[in-house]
Amino acid sequence: MHPQSSLTVEQRAEIVALFEQGVGGRAAAHMLGVGYHSVRKLYQRWQIHGRDALVSRPSKQKHSFETKLEVVQRFLQGDESQLELCTEYGLSSHTLLRKWVNTYRREGEDGLRPKKKGRPTTQETPGRELTELETLQHANEQLRAEVAYLKKVRALRAQRHR
Repeated sequence: MHPQSSLTVEQRAEIVALFEQGVGGRAAAHMLGVGYHSVRKLYQRWQIHGRDALVSRPSKQKHSFETKLEVVQRFLQGDESQLELCTEYGLSSHTLLRKWVNTYRREGEDGLRPKKKGRPTTQETPGRELTELETLQHANEQLRAEVAYLKKVRALRAQRHR
């Protein structure tokens, strides 16, 4: 079950039972007096996972670059639907597939590659000595900052004496 859903565990079980009887999402939402949006999301997960849609899954599954590329290329060929591909590859939802497809269209294959996490490293990495130019540029930046600070202090003192 999805932690952000407004549906209770009992409501989810009732809705899935209605799905299994052939009742659609809108009708199930109306019958139980709940919002259609939550029921629609549950319905989409139910189409992919069946009754397992009621079971909570780890939210951050890792998929390899090769798997992402294969799924996207098969989808773009148009032979299989989103639902079929999500079921076959065990994707959490069809929105994940749409996200991969949009990224692939926008950035190409490189967009599907894993990204480095965290802050980018600085240029001054341990064990690497700076060139003379880099050392001078760094010293110059520090001196500029000190001069700017001293100018501010001088201006504040002059303002106080007025």
